[in-house]
Amino acid sequence: MINKTAHIPVLLKETINALSVKNEKFYIDATFGLGGYTRAILERKNCKVLGVDRDPDVKPAAEAIKVDFKNRFYFQNARFSQIEQLLEPSRIKKVAGIVFDLGVSSPQIDQGHRGFSFKLNGPLDMRMSKEGPTAEEFINKVEEKTLANIIFELGDEVFSRRIARNIITERAVNAITKTGQLASIIRTAVPTSKYKIDPATKTFQAIRIYLNDEISELERGLIAAERILQPNGILAVVSFHSIEDRIIKNFFLKCSQNKNLSRHIPDIPSKKHSLKILTKKPILPSASEIKYNTRSRSAKLRVAERTAFPSQFGDAA
Repeated sequence: MINKTAHIPVLLKETINALSVKNEKFYIDATFGLGGYTRAILERKNCKVLGVDRDPDVKPAAEAIKVDFKNRFYFQNARFSQIEQLLEPSRIKKVAGIVFDLGVSSPQIDQGHRGFSFKLNGPLDMRMSKEGPTAEEFINKVEEKTLANIIFELGDEVFSRRIARNIITERAVNAITKTGQLASIIRTAVPTSKYKIDPATKTFQAIRIYLNDEISELERGLIAAERILQPNGILAVVSFHSIEDRIIKNFFLKCSQNKNLSRHIPDIPSKKHSLKILTKKPILPSASEIKYNTRSRSAKLRVAERTAFPSQFGDAA
């Protein structure tokens, strides 16, 4: 069960400090997981938190926090791009802070049956919400060129064409149904001496990002967050790879400088800036945190503060 799996929130102290939590204010933990950030926020001040997560397996963790904090905690099993709509029933229009912790949670990666891990053999699933096509269905139907492009663009994998070719060749003989099977195919396709990490890492990452529409979800989530933050409200985002970090950085720059710096963020009319960047460079985990939690080693925290100027993206979703 997911509530029995250890999970260590990354950059927890730095993130909570950045939020500058205040009494009687409302906050959103947009990637609830096992509720590490939520619990820390609720323990810091007499405030309220809405936890959001698309993974239905986190509900037991949400119920446990609800027992401890009763009328101060609310949970919604939904995508974080929907946070505007999720606030509507409560009649709350603006919030004091929002935190995003992107990527796969430790419980997801540590359970072979979820299909995210290339180290634990299990069904090729990779669906965060447990809805829609599985990784198995995708891998056994996708065209070679399309697969190579996905692996290259979403995984930064230089051997993307070679890996895609190997996958297509292997599936013509036997359907690819297990994570261990896919990982083995990837490893045999590339010169392992060229890697400091497991050769399957980037391909698994790319397939997961594509399958869960994580890039578009992040873009929509950031726009929604900018809309619903009150003046002086804080947006804190923890990312784990360069694609996510680049989108966040460009979004912050665009909202603070009105420059169209990324194809991922839509063109908007020139207005006065809606965000003030508080981290000129991302905050990184300390050496002691990396030693204690090795999965934090690639984490980056970027923080911005909402100004009193109107939203760059309009008032309506």
